[in-house]
Amino acid sequence: MAVATPPPTRKKKQRKDQITRAERRHPTYRAIAPTPSLSARTAHPASSVFAIIAFTMKLRFALAIAAFPLCAQDQTVDLLRKLADAPGPPGFEEPIRKIMVDAIKPYAASIRYDGMGSILATQGTEGPRIMVDAHMDELGGVIRRITPRGLLTMQMLGGWLDQALVDQRWIIVGTKGPVHAVTGIRDAHVVPQEERGRPFPRDSLFLDVGAMSEKEVRDMGVEPGSPVVPDAPFTVLNGTGNYLGKGWDDRVGCAVIVEVMRRMSSLSHRSQIVYAITTQEEVGLRGAHTAAEVVKPDVGIALEAGVTGDVNGRPEESQEKLGAGPGIFLYNNSEIPNRKLTDFVKETAASKNLPLQFDLVQGYGDDSAEIQKSNGGTPVVCLLVPVRYTHAHNGIMNRRDFDQAVDLLVAMLQRLDAQMVQKIRDFAP
Repeated sequence: MAVATPPPTRKKKQRKDQITRAERRHPTYRAIAPTPSLSARTAHPASSVFAIIAFTMKLRFALAIAAFPLCAQDQTVDLLRKLADAPGPPGFEEPIRKIMVDAIKPYAASIRYDGMGSILATQGTEGPRIMVDAHMDELGGVIRRITPRGLLTMQMLGGWLDQALVDQRWIIVGTKGPVHAVTGIRDAHVVPQEERGRPFPRDSLFLDVGAMSEKEVRDMGVEPGSPVVPDAPFTVLNGTGNYLGKGWDDRVGCAVIVEVMRRMSSLSHRSQIVYAITTQEEVGLRGAHTAAEVVKPDVGIALEAGVTGDVNGRPEESQEKLGAGPGIFLYNNSEIPNRKLTDFVKETAASKNLPLQFDLVQGYGDDSAEIQKSNGGTPVVCLLVPVRYTHAHNGIMNRRDFDQAVDLLVAMLQRLDAQMVQKIRDFAP
């Protein structure tokens, strides 16, 4: 049986001065929509039409302006996603190295590598040598052995807490591609009451890939020495300006370098800037040591993930807050910053109306410690993008903190000329 076709309805043509339903729903409409007064309600119809046309043009212009930064933001979000999701524990940085080289190549005058695999990219050929550092490696592990039952043990790489390892998803970078794994947990039904509050020691953990024998594991392309990274995909956290992901220590610093190089490529400066994206920081600042030997910097600036104290922290442990702007270490275990260079950072931030947080943290080491000991002694500072929950599967960074860190470093590099560097390096009484 054929279905009867209803007669066509005449579609009402929308006038150009009318506002669409989608436009009315947009927050910008509610922000700029006028509240009609009594005189406006009783005005001549012609004047009302002109008012509507003017308001419609104003609304559409505002919507276009509001949409513009979203396009630029998407590029940065994509960069952060690529960097956070890429595997690259210490000694296995190949995937993240390729992403970084591809990202900075359009803005670099030259790119070379040291013997540890660190990237050395340059901008400028004259003036003092400014070394800008971020490390590309992340916390991870490496397969130690495979048991006859198809379970695996793992040597941790970097400063993990035992309580951060239990019942987590991991990715083993096998020769045949990624292999998904999970660290098991002792079943709550059999754990005695007196043991339930104790951390599960790392030497009791096994990685489970679903295999039932050693052969099955090896057939997946996994063997002793295969690298392991957290399985924690990048996520924009519920539409906020906060981004969830693994490895913000120090992929956030790597992203700052990409954005700074992009902007500095079209700005004037009077120095030789060497961007060092280093390896094996998490196992002893090793890449920074060799990179600094090659660069021989006059001034060093390290970029790191800061440690926030705004959730479970204590005031004497950390002073940073997420969303309160970039920071600077006034002290950590590995280095004490140069006081004149610290003052320079403060002055630059103030001149650009940028917030600057100060932090002093025990139990923290960063690449600036090795840069500081190079070239007969180098003035250094460590700039921070605050991060919640570092050295774990799921860290949170804030987009505004990131953008302001980029703004601050760009302003610093524009001001660091020979005269300023000589002033910073002058220790004469």
